[in-house]
Order: sequence, then C-alpha cells, then structure tokens
Amino acid sequence: MDKHVIVIGGGIVGLSTAVQLTERFPGTTVTVVEKEHAVAQHQTGHNSGVIHAGVYYQPGSLKAQFCRAGVASTLAFCREHGLPLEQCGKLIVATDDFGLMRLDALQERCAQNGLSPERLDAHELRRREPRMVGKGAIFVAASGIADYPAIASTMARMLTARGSRVLTGQRVLGLKEDASGVTVDTAAQVIRGDCAVVCAGLQADRLARMCGIDLDFRIIPFRGEYYRLPQAWNETVRHLIYPVPDPALPFLGVHLTRMIGGYVTVGPNAVLALAREGYRWSNVNPRDLAELAAFPGFWQMLGHHRRSALAEVRNSLFRRRYLAECQKYCPELTLGDLQPYPSGVRAQAVLRDGTLVHDFLIRNTSRTLHVCNAPSPAATSAIPIGRHLADRCGELFALTAAG
Repeated sequence: MDKHVIVIGGGIVGLSTAVQLTERFPGTTVTVVEKEHAVAQHQTGHNSGVIHAGVYYQPGSLKAQFCRAGVASTLAFCREHGLPLEQCGKLIVATDDFGLMRLDALQERCAQNGLSPERLDAHELRRREPRMVGKGAIFVAASGIADYPAIASTMARMLTARGSRVLTGQRVLGLKEDASGVTVDTAAQVIRGDCAVVCAGLQADRLARMCGIDLDFRIIPFRGEYYRLPQAWNETVRHLIYPVPDPALPFLGVHLTRMIGGYVTVGPNAVLALAREGYRWSNVNPRDLAELAAFPGFWQMLGHHRRSALAEVRNSLFRRRYLAECQKYCPELTLGDLQPYPSGVRAQAVLRDGTLVHDFLIRNTSRTLHVCNAPSPAATSAIPIGRHLADRCGELFALTAAG
C-alpha cells in the first residue's frame, strides 16, 4: 500500500532523506515542508563548504561511519550532476609542543577511522604552504570543498521531477500524530501524511516536544563568525588549514578555507548566539533566551566551559583577538585582511547535565522520526544519513521497498 511521508526541514539532511525515500520506496509520495522562502537557508547555506574526511570522530560512532561513506557519496553526487568540487586536502597544524602531542593522537584516530595521513615537519609544512608556520602538521588528502547549497537545490529539483512536493514558506505551527497518521499545521495549510521525518536543525527540540518526546536535551545555538580574505590570498592558500583542535570541545577552531568560487575565508569561532537564528549580535530573541535560562543544562554547560565561552565572546567582540588566533599559524595576516563575510549558526544539542552531544541523536515515536542532533560533518554525511533515515522509516513505518 502506497504511503505519504512528510519530511520537515529543507536543509541538506531533510532533502537527502526525501530523495532516498523516493528511491528506496518508489510507491511512496513525499512532501518536504520548509519554513523559509527557499531550501538550504540555515546550516546548509552557512557553513565552510568542507568535505570532511573523518579525522576527528570517535571510531564506531555514527559520525565516523557516516563521514567516511559521505566523502565518496558527496564526490559521486557532484560528479554525476556537474556540481563544483575540489579535493585540495587538509593540513592540521601544530604550533607548539602540546599541539605536536595532539597530532600523534590525531594520527592514531585517523588510522582507526581508515585514513592514512601524511606527517609533515616544520620545513615541509612551510614548503607546501609558504605563508604558514608551525612545528609540524598532518596532511589529509581526502578532504576537499563543495557547494552544499547547490547540492541541496539539485536534490529539491530531483524530488519535484519525481512527483514529490517541496513546499517553502511553510512554518510548522503544529505537529500531531494519531493512530492512522500525522497532521502538520502550517501558517498556510494543513498537511496529512502517514508518517513524518523531522530534520529541523535549530528547531529540532521544539518539534520533538510537539510529538511528546521526552526532552532530556535542548538545542543551544552557537554562532560561527567568518571573515573573507582579500583577493591576493586566493592563489597562495593551497589547502584547508586547520589548527589542532581542543579535545574538550566539538568545534574545530578558526581555520583558513578555500571556497568554491576561488576565494578564501577564515573562521569560524563558536560564540553563544542570542537567538536560535542569531546571525549577528543584534539578533536577540527573548523567547529563545528565556528557554535557555530555564534549562539547567545551559548553566551546567557554561560552568564546564566558562573560560572557553568567555574567550569566544572576547574574540567575537574584538577583531584583534580573533586575528591573534589566526596568526598562530598564519602570522602574515593583518586586521585589514579580515573583510566581512556572513556568519552561520550551529545547532548544538546539550544534555541536562551540561554535556555537549558529540554524535548524531535520533529519536522516534510510533509515526515520527526525529533528527535531534546533526553536528558537523552532517553536510558531508548527508547522503548516508538520508539512507540511514530512509531505512529506519521502512522499519518503523512499514514502507514498501522496490522489488
């Protein structure tokens, strides 16, 4: 019996899931519901565009599994549809002795995740990237860059070509399930389906609450601020340049990124946003702040990471401090090189005890499946994540697979 699946969220994970549903269950109809005027308007359209190779992630975690599969899937999708990509490789640079020790640990993690990075000394690092300095580095050849908004838009066109619907400008006001299906109320219409997959990113916990899921977590927004470098840097930065990350945090630090389009950005930091969609300091949402203040895990998180949080705020407010982070491995950068560029906001799930959820978090009810946490590398991993979610839908909602 043919069924109707509603996918809430027009980011790359939601769209990939919808595409996988139409491929795996061709008799199933799919409707994607997106609150913005177009797809890919939030995390998908406001990231660094990196194809992550899977360096950092806990072996055996969903992150590690999805990322490895995601590299190959992303490359194949871009080549099939004529979308831009470049495998320029990533350099992770150690600027002190502690960083060198962390590189040893990262090399071991790479080996556990099936990667074989190349270890570079200071001289070889300088030869490959003459404007960078460090005591050593590892080079990961599989990393690259892609245009994730273009991938998302291509997926949306694929869906409409297959007879599915992609509805934009449809903010979800209510989501209810009963014995025979689900009902989605938007500002414009009521949509009825047999089941729903919710890939709502920054709004994930709110839609989960509508379905009665026990919220032992909340989404806390972190703004990532970027700058664009002048044109003179376009041909002199040959790779993705990353610092050795702080192992206590899920953020990778301020890095230099070659972008599709030929230019170079620096960023992001990770500063607490004052709204779920707080792309600037001036974006303040009282409701969002009240929910944060009422959640014990927010205060626990601040207590655990007080020093890091204050440092991120200072780096955000004072460009010279932001610059100092970059100059640790790229001393030639100046304040004048930091030109305006759009920020992004990361949806980070945090537990009641203040623990930041590092892996994907997926919950379900009898008729809904919720992606409650989809951290980086969700864009890289979107195709295998979508495949996984489609498989879960088949199991949970008795969808009929192709013969």
